[in-house]
Amino acid sequence: MRPCRRSALPSPVPTIRYYESIGLLVPPARQGGQRVYGEQALGAIRLIRHCRDLDFSIDETRELLASVQRCVPCSETRTFAEKHLGAIRAKIAELRVLEATVASLVSGCEATCSGSVAPDCVILQSGCGPHSAPS
Repeated sequence: MRPCRRSALPSPVPTIRYYESIGLLVPPARQGGQRVYGEQALGAIRLIRHCRDLDFSIDETRELLASVQRCVPCSETRTFAEKHLGAIRAKIAELRVLEATVASLVSGCEATCSGSVAPDCVILQSGCGPHSAPS
């Protein structure tokens, strides 16, 4: 094995160091003071990157890495991904509600603010009523 050049790594070096520090990756052997990543380690880094790109949490990524190491059936991975998909869909639904709320406030501002000062703005007043959370 030869030391891996930074440009050949599938993730930035600080990110890889972080993954090592939290136990997601095993720190590799060193050669001449440089870390030496074998194909298995590079594969794990690529998998972690893929999982993070799909917005799996660190703990979920840890589980997925372990499932690869244990060679669990694909059906278990699919079930895991289906649960994640459900969470993504719930988040999208929340974001749609948020989008509608902000769009309504912007429309209200366009209709009523016409050059008034910020304290009078509909957008800022909407959170200042008796039902708003204390600051």
